[in-house]
Amino acid sequence: MIKVFLADDHEVLRDGLKALIQNTENLEVVGEAADGNTTVQMVNELRPDVVVMDISMPGCNGFGAFEQIKKLAPEIKVVFLTAHEDPSFVHQFVKAGAAGYILKRSASQELIKSLFAIQDSVYIDPAITGQLLVQMRSDLDSNNEPVVKLSARERKVLEMVAQGFSNKEIANTLSLSVRTVETYKARSMTKLGFTSRSEIVRYALKQGWLAQEPSLV
Repeated sequence: MIKVFLADDHEVLRDGLKALIQNTENLEVVGEAADGNTTVQMVNELRPDVVVMDISMPGCNGFGAFEQIKKLAPEIKVVFLTAHEDPSFVHQFVKAGAAGYILKRSASQELIKSLFAIQDSVYIDPAITGQLLVQMRSDLDSNNEPVVKLSARERKVLEMVAQGFSNKEIANTLSLSVRTVETYKARSMTKLGFTSRSEIVRYALKQGWLAQEPSLV
């Protein structure tokens, strides 16, 4: 019996995943949580075989929770179930030790497969493997990262962009106007020489920003 823990801040999604898993032979849901901090605490207590976790969660985000779980119980496998389709996430998370990466839009077809497959290898959602190969080739072609000085606000805006927040959500969180958020984003991208969000995500992961608990500074 493979014991599974679910971590996602959307209760309806957790209920659907729980029903899907519980109706599959040799799989059992042993716990669930809606934020990263609770996930780490409960996983440490319950010691499941697999944690199925979203990246964007309140408090400690998915990547931060993943890093803590690796330190507490490296034998526990973590599968990321997320809406983030940027191959930069996949590459860096698998490189960091994740056992699987599944897109939410294909969860009903791919999640159960992954829970069995990761017992022997890493499982990547087939819908994103092609993009991942392209990303890996790009990383091999260029290993240089720009060295620039970002202001605290510029860094925070880029960090939240990398986490998948919209300009409006960032503006509400930081008590700024949407136009000001767009200005910070554009200014920092110009400094870094970036032209796409995927470059922001890749940079944030390599800087370790996504492994930190969110702050408003």
